[in-house]
Amino acid sequence: MTSPSQMTNPTFLTGTLELIVLQLLRAEPTNGYDLTLRIQAISRDVLNVNAGSLYPALYRLEQRGLLKAAWSESENGRKTKVYALTAAGRKQLNEQRASWARFSSALATILADTR
Repeated sequence: MTSPSQMTNPTFLTGTLELIVLQLLRAEPTNGYDLTLRIQAISRDVLNVNAGSLYPALYRLEQRGLLKAAWSESENGRKTKVYALTAAGRKQLNEQRASWARFSSALATILADTR
């Protein structure tokens, strides 16, 4: 059996990464690199999102008006793009959370069926 630490790159369901990004940005604005670290830490190393997946998702969310981005200087003096949730992003997050709750409940019911 595979342990959680061995599952570093599970396949994401469509839209899951965007939901994760919206959820994490709900707490506070942050840059892409810190988002990858937070995803990895919160998921206890089960989810490992690479830049090739994260930055296109951030760009799509920004283009759809769900995020806004601004350049900022990091603690080490480097320029970094910081992403924040917009009002439309908060609305989308609430809708996606409700949809995910319905989906995960249905999936749990199917998996619990012992027939």
